[in-house]
Amino acid sequence: MLQNFDDASDPTLGPTRVAALRKAMAAQGIDGYVIPRADEYQGEYVPPGSERLRWLTGFAGSAGMAAVLARKACLFVDGRYTVQAREQVDTATFDIHGVQGEKLSDWIVTHAPKGAQIGYDPRLATPAWVESFESKLTAAGLGLRAVDGNLVDAVWADRPAAPVGAVAVHPAAFAGLDAASKLADLQAILTKAGETALVLTMPDSIAWLLNIRGSDIPYTPFALSFAIVLAQGRMEWFIDPRKLDDAARDHVTGIAELREPAQLSARLAALGAAKAKVRLDPQTASQWFLTTLTAAGATIKRHADPCQLAKARKNPAELAGARAAHLRDGVAMCRMLAWLAREAPAGGLDEIAVAQKLEAFRQATGVLKDLSFDTISAAGPHAALPHYRVNNRSNLPLEPNSLFLIDSGGQYQDGTTDITRTIAIGTVAEEARQRFTLVLKGMIAVSLARFPKGTRGIELDTLARRALWAAGLDFDHGTGHGTGSYLSVHEGPQRISKGGLVDLEPGMIISNEPGYYKEGHYGIRIENLVIVTEAAPIPGGDRPMLGFETLTLAPIDRHMILADMLSAEEKRWFDAYHARVLAEIGPQLDGPDRAWLETATAEL
Repeated sequence: MLQNFDDASDPTLGPTRVAALRKAMAAQGIDGYVIPRADEYQGEYVPPGSERLRWLTGFAGSAGMAAVLARKACLFVDGRYTVQAREQVDTATFDIHGVQGEKLSDWIVTHAPKGAQIGYDPRLATPAWVESFESKLTAAGLGLRAVDGNLVDAVWADRPAAPVGAVAVHPAAFAGLDAASKLADLQAILTKAGETALVLTMPDSIAWLLNIRGSDIPYTPFALSFAIVLAQGRMEWFIDPRKLDDAARDHVTGIAELREPAQLSARLAALGAAKAKVRLDPQTASQWFLTTLTAAGATIKRHADPCQLAKARKNPAELAGARAAHLRDGVAMCRMLAWLAREAPAGGLDEIAVAQKLEAFRQATGVLKDLSFDTISAAGPHAALPHYRVNNRSNLPLEPNSLFLIDSGGQYQDGTTDITRTIAIGTVAEEARQRFTLVLKGMIAVSLARFPKGTRGIELDTLARRALWAAGLDFDHGTGHGTGSYLSVHEGPQRISKGGLVDLEPGMIISNEPGYYKEGHYGIRIENLVIVTEAAPIPGGDRPMLGFETLTLAPIDRHMILADMLSAEEKRWFDAYHARVLAEIGPQLDGPDRAWLETATAEL
């Protein structure tokens, strides 16, 4: 199996580890230290040796930040993780906070003594974060100090080594554009802007640009590395040579110079000595790059990493691959749902068993590369934890007359999938069905949306929440994240959320996943991936419009719907979607699976 179910979190280790960190802080002459979740690549998913936040606190979520002072410590997480954090972290050692209210900087200002010096690792923090954080601390009479060498690493005795996963060539048939052409486009952008070089610090940008995929991180095919793109001349790729076989080396040497990671500092210094104008993304590069380049004499041009937007606009080959991957994945998902419908009423199933069964159906396709993240297989109250990860200790049975939520995805060479379904095991309470229907109304509202070019995700986010808001309800996560093409399941810069400030453009793939969570009882989420498309002209309209094409193909549980709450238009969308699922998935199923699908996709 690709997913393991071990529980690596142990809250009892927190006090000892915090005590060791405080000794390291004292040796550095600092009064506090900030520990982010991200690594030096600012990634959401990090290798074991970069799980510093988890090692120190026990918290295993994918977003968070801690601070340790001489006498107090805290952990800040977002709304997806507040319950999880309380379960995984020693709350006598760490105060647990949600970022919706007080900020980490506010907590430090409140609890640190006047004049306190707060340390951080400049390789793990972006310039945008440093400037915002420093401004808040300085106004309160505190200082922010970059510390050379990571203090958690200094006290982590058995820290895992850096990964050396193999690099593979991503064929042009799936990439849709050769690496030389992508590089030429990038160099043209730099030349037009009068910039000498671009420093790439995000592994997904490098993977996309070079048409390679890596294996340094579970579920996400990245090769951890950095790169310098020169407006004139060859690209420089700083990667451990042990990751490259002859095929990968031959693929990249036509357009890039291969360099050892240890050479990066000297090459940045050389750019500075040449008084180069260097593009750096302040939201994704680390403060270390900014400091190193500036100290050497370079002029920093603060602009977004241009690979991110180019990568988000999927080309025709990538879109064809996404459709094929979702059709294949939809068959696996429907086989699992049919199996679940047959087996769950008899009892005996648990969260791990369902996750393993779905993984087996995906592996049976013969082309699964990996999962796209740990399957969220959540029974009953666990479904109220939006990013719950089942383990051998937490594993719950699927009880009769309860809700079960499964959020999962696969990595295929032609595409990345992500789907969530919430399923009734038997008969569930009217309240849960009512709230499921409200969530469905939000999901349909996004699916049906037509919007002018220039619309951002922040402006569509309300559509997913309107029905919930009318009932005094909401959910504490974004409505949609971008998704890559055999890359990260969470891809920027596009998203549908309260922070979605990037225009949605044709070719972008994004999730549509409103939810509702009743802590201690149940959780509901329905998720499809969609493509932003050019929409047909609206009669009488005078502006070009965009819309969404749904990629995901699997039934939505009809037993959970209160049909009287849906409008005629919403029912038409639902029935049309199910008719499409039956038409595209049905021919690939037979016997009881086909019979189940026909019933599951019947008209409301």
